[in-house]
Amino acid sequence: MDAERATMRILYIHQYFVTPSESAATRSYWFARELVQRGHDVTVLTTDFRDAAAPARAVRMVDGIRVVYFRGAYDNNMGIAKRLEAFARFMASGTWEALRARGIDLVYATSTPLTVGFPALVMRALRGVPYVFEVRDLWPEFPVQMGAVQNPALIGALRLFERHIYRRAAHIVALSPGMVAGVESAGVSPEKVTLIPNMSKPDQFFPREGEADVAARFDMKEPRFRAVHFGSMGRANGLGYLIDAARVLHQRGESDIEVVFVGAGATENRLKKSVAEHGLSNVRFLGYHATEDTSSIVNLCDASIVSFMNLPILATNSPNKLFDSLAAGKPVIVNSPGWTRDLVEQEECGVYVDARQPEQLADALCSLRDDQGLRERLGARARELALQRFDRKDLASELADLLERSLSAQRGR
Repeated sequence: MDAERATMRILYIHQYFVTPSESAATRSYWFARELVQRGHDVTVLTTDFRDAAAPARAVRMVDGIRVVYFRGAYDNNMGIAKRLEAFARFMASGTWEALRARGIDLVYATSTPLTVGFPALVMRALRGVPYVFEVRDLWPEFPVQMGAVQNPALIGALRLFERHIYRRAAHIVALSPGMVAGVESAGVSPEKVTLIPNMSKPDQFFPREGEADVAARFDMKEPRFRAVHFGSMGRANGLGYLIDAARVLHQRGESDIEVVFVGAGATENRLKKSVAEHGLSNVRFLGYHATEDTSSIVNLCDASIVSFMNLPILATNSPNKLFDSLAAGKPVIVNSPGWTRDLVEQEECGVYVDARQPEQLADALCSLRDDQGLRERLGARARELALQRFDRKDLASELADLLERSLSAQRGR
């Protein structure tokens, strides 16, 4: 395998590639880093989606990874038409760039959206380059259940496209058991699908003494029981549920429990308006922060909440905030009745609450506040689980092994 490592050139297609200095999903960065450290040549195709003034195309070296950025604004506040336009632009730019590349041995395309699979399909058809496809969300089922795609003809076309991508892939990586089941239900044999979940980052999120300067900066010095939701504040997160639970706590007079939001997204203003309308003093919005500050804020809290709307497709999620919460050693409260419920209950690292019953979340917060021993047991098990099963180093190594095997199998045909 050493000889193959020296010559393996990988084209990594991910529309939303970010680095650890940013507060977002860094899975692709760590996987690409592992491949580079093994001696592989990695080029990432992505968008500079947060900089409207970015050049149309720019190439930067990021820790040994060659990253090609295309200008392509995107955020959770965009309407459906704007999102589709962003997807189409990247699909076109990515295909053009892929076809210009020379000597590529393998393409690794990671959704979402599903359209990232198009450049990989083109490379396979026109250049004979095999590809591995990573499923981060089940498309088109996710936008269908969210109501973003309703036209029956379009839904049918997207499902055909999904099956075509799966069928042509050399292998498929899925991020949760539910995603594995979804891929297999599309006609893919189990031997062709590997589960590699999202990763914990134990050196970035970890339990420690609270930092006094951070507590002062974010006005968190007052001793209160704090439960944090950090990350995206999109519609799929169903964060009105947390506000409803805060209202229950307010009505009960539980004034020493606080719900803290760290992040940004399409529903943020609506949530703030709801808090103001109901006169809630037990909800805080701390805004979007880079990973270092986010980690410090999470460390000052007593529990983490991972929330989603009550939709079947969202029960298949593999949310980054869950794994960062485990690494931080926090009891995790989840409200999706899928594999995350199974995880926190079977591994005894958190609590499940029904997304339709905010009273259950209020009860869970009170129970955790009142039982320090329970908090400590759940938190210790969370950290242990992050290190034993979800450490980014182990999962990155597993993916690199898989890609090397996939290419070796393709070359042996």
